Amino acid sequence: MELITAINFLIWIIFFVCYLYQFYYIAVPFIKKDKPVHNVRENRFAVLISARNESNVIGQLLDSINTQTYNSDLVDVYVVADNCTDNTAEIARAHGANVYEREDKVYVGKGYALNYILNEIRAKFGSDHYDGYFVFDADNVLDPHYIEEMNKTFCSGYDALTSYRNSKNYGTNWITAGYALWFLRESKFLNYSRMLSNTSCAISGTGFMFSKKIAKEMQGWKYYLLTEDIEFSVDRVLNNYKIGYCNKAMLFDEQPVTFSQSVRQRMRWTKGYLQVICNYGSRLLKGIGKENSFSCYDMSMSILPALILTVYSAIINVTAIVTGLCIGVSVEPVIEAVMGGFLSMYCLMYLIGAITTISERKNIYTTPFKKFMYTFTFPIFMMTYIPITFMALFKKVEWKPIVHSESVTLADIKNAN
Repeated sequence: MELITAINFLIWIIFFVCYLYQFYYIAVPFIKKDKPVHNVRENRFAVLISARNESNVIGQLLDSINTQTYNSDLVDVYVVADNCTDNTAEIARAHGANVYEREDKVYVGKGYALNYILNEIRAKFGSDHYDGYFVFDADNVLDPHYIEEMNKTFCSGYDALTSYRNSKNYGTNWITAGYALWFLRESKFLNYSRMLSNTSCAISGTGFMFSKKIAKEMQGWKYYLLTEDIEFSVDRVLNNYKIGYCNKAMLFDEQPVTFSQSVRQRMRWTKGYLQVICNYGSRLLKGIGKENSFSCYDMSMSILPALILTVYSAIINVTAIVTGLCIGVSVEPVIEAVMGGFLSMYCLMYLIGAITTISERKNIYTTPFKKFMYTFTFPIFMMTYIPITFMALFKKVEWKPIVHSESVTLADIKNAN
């Protein structure tokens, strides 16, 4: 049992060393400033939205796009009504979008819908009609300055950009707050810090854009894993692209409300991470030491150690406890080590949640009491990834849509207090 205790200690040391640089990331936004963007020009953009039975929410997204401060003559909106059985297409048309209805029961998912609409646009206008392409989910709502601010950062030379991801329903319960705090932390203390440190950021599912150069290179969209956002980010880094971040472009999206929905979604994400590891892990590790070495290291840390170390630690400890009980050996040291590990994890996640809440409190739209209380439940939300990870290892996971029902405007979100 002393050996098991030593292994647990070693795992925590490895975990700490792997992610030590992210503690530095927490300090970066407070010690570095954005560089001013010069020579801002007006670019022509296509907005791409894949929507499956999103009649409850797509109208609010389209309204927020139609009321942007950016020149509306330079923004065209394309909605793929993907295998819809409701009136998503009709609502999108009524809000001025170019709607394409797609029926394909074999190639299902956002990646296939994006590839479809990009090919349709290229066939109609060619490859040079648009300077860049935005990607949003149907449940999103944009700040009025979103495209204007993204365009400014785009003009600084990035071929791919991500943005500040906020939440429509932070205060609903501990689950939505858990998601929201993670995305706020990812925006402020990962992507923003990466941007200020002149290394590559990572896109996060929605609220990102890419240039016509990348569209030409891809000849559509070529990412179909369960986490196509991580796949895109890793592949761009491996191809020596640097993904940028715009801290002033804020997007709000809806988080799952029920635990069952959350488990299903995060199991898909975890399975997607495993797919990315299998497809790109070795190339990322080989990339460490080359020209974009730190970006490769950073992307590797995003998909490799936490998942692998968590699984390895759980297998070692459960095996030790079961074996000890069977042969009559005291398992108290192992149990104490496991409990100590959970306590350390709780304290670390609480610290991250608390720093994020304090830093981003003006952008969190809920009551002060909920802001305070959900810092304590954030670590619990994060630790539920442990059983989810195990389920993802052994269960077949397929893409399934998450039902969205938060039909709110930006004004509704900001008046949530």
